[in-house]
Amino acid sequence: MNTPTPALESTAPYTFAPLSPADREPVLAIFNHYITNSMAAYAEQPLPPEAFDGVLKMCAGYPAVTARDAAGQVAGFAMLRAFHPLPTFSGTAEITYFLQPEATGQGLGRLLLDQMIQGAREKGLRTLLASISSVNEGSIRFHLRNGFEECGRLRRVGVKQGREFDIIYCQLLLTP
Repeated sequence: MNTPTPALESTAPYTFAPLSPADREPVLAIFNHYITNSMAAYAEQPLPPEAFDGVLKMCAGYPAVTARDAAGQVAGFAMLRAFHPLPTFSGTAEITYFLQPEATGQGLGRLLLDQMIQGAREKGLRTLLASISSVNEGSIRFHLRNGFEECGRLRRVGVKQGREFDIIYCQLLLTP
């Protein structure tokens, strides 16, 4: 049975659509760029194509989108996933988003965040959490500028490229 493709939502100059198996290659290319070139993605080795199946499974039932530029190329992606598997935490999700390097600083991160906030509210979520490497100062600033508050720090829990880092949790409360 074929499922109709959901209509694309446009926020010029980007078009948003649900994350799908067809997005495997461009999404992994973006994510693998950050694995290789930064501390923003925690993995140390690029992910193989089959890892995308795990991504789709992880975000199943939650908002997940790609943003395509005017040329139709994936400029970024965002997704929510369960923070914890117990029903006690079903009102909380963790957010992840990554952009093509050339798409940063142009407002796309905020547009993707808006997509995730809208989807989270529609799903009835109360809280979004962002897990950020302490050396990713740009992401920390972005989240704090956009309504998140630092709510926790796990000291020296990560080591990547021989460098220790903290995990900073930032929280956005969606309900009063």
